[in-house]
Amino acid sequence: MFKSPQEVTRVTSIGAGPIGGGWAAHFLARGYDVTAYLHSEAEILAFRTILDTAWISLTDLGLAQEASLDRLTIETDLRKAVEGAEFIQESAPERLELKQDLYQQFDELVPKDVVICSSTSGLMMTDIQAKCSTPERTVIGHPFNPPYLLPLVEIIGGKRTSPEAVAWAGEFYEVAGKAPLMMKKEIPGFVATRLQEALWREALHMVANGEATPEDIDIALMNGPAPRMMAQGQCMAFHVACGEGGMATNLDQFGPALKLPWTRLEAPELSQELRDRMVDGCNDIAGDKHFADMAAQRDKEIVALINALKAARS
Repeated sequence: MFKSPQEVTRVTSIGAGPIGGGWAAHFLARGYDVTAYLHSEAEILAFRTILDTAWISLTDLGLAQEASLDRLTIETDLRKAVEGAEFIQESAPERLELKQDLYQQFDELVPKDVVICSSTSGLMMTDIQAKCSTPERTVIGHPFNPPYLLPLVEIIGGKRTSPEAVAWAGEFYEVAGKAPLMMKKEIPGFVATRLQEALWREALHMVANGEATPEDIDIALMNGPAPRMMAQGQCMAFHVACGEGGMATNLDQFGPALKLPWTRLEAPELSQELRDRMVDGCNDIAGDKHFADMAAQRDKEIVALINALKAARS
């Protein structure tokens, strides 16, 4: 039914923001022909800036032999943008009605044998495909930002998605150089975002209670769990940390502590005071650094970490 993932050469990326632009950059770096759909010509300059920034890091990571920014076509007409597409990555704004209407247009504009994946970070495909007459080929393909650097893609279909489309998406993303995570069921927030939100919730609690500043929290993460997580994740980090007893020792000895009062299951109230503490704290960390410079430094360090891990694992 679907074209072999290995034979796909032409991709359409929907969306002009950091995710849509990041996806376009990734696919270009992997040697695909990419058509980017933007809502209007007014978005072109910002979109090009995203690509130019991403290309620096992608070059450092290593481009495919066929990779070229010249393989990009920009369209503001949706019909022209999806014409000839062999795969579509949708990164439209996170508004359910907008996405539902967009997928209704895909029914008419895109052949049924083309898989369409959504980058949504919070919506579920069952809801997105509610008005769609070709739901069997619609899948969630949720990246982590920036998608041109972080390899994770969380994949899950909706209630009317065919298992074949989900499997196809997983294989395609792997061919395209990503690290697909095939989810077991639809859940709000997927896997990685839920884990991130747990950290975020505890950070807000500590700031709200005057227990730590945003700077304290980032120092703790960057110099403690974060590097270890990049090498081992969370579960294996605890398994290895407990020696020969592994996870069994960890749970038997430390499991009861999970019910200590400092473990909270609900987010704190986002009061004006908490909001201001977070904003002021982050502004203090940033100082006079411009957003673009901070993003460029972030990308440079992520590239260094990825290349270092590749070398260590080879």
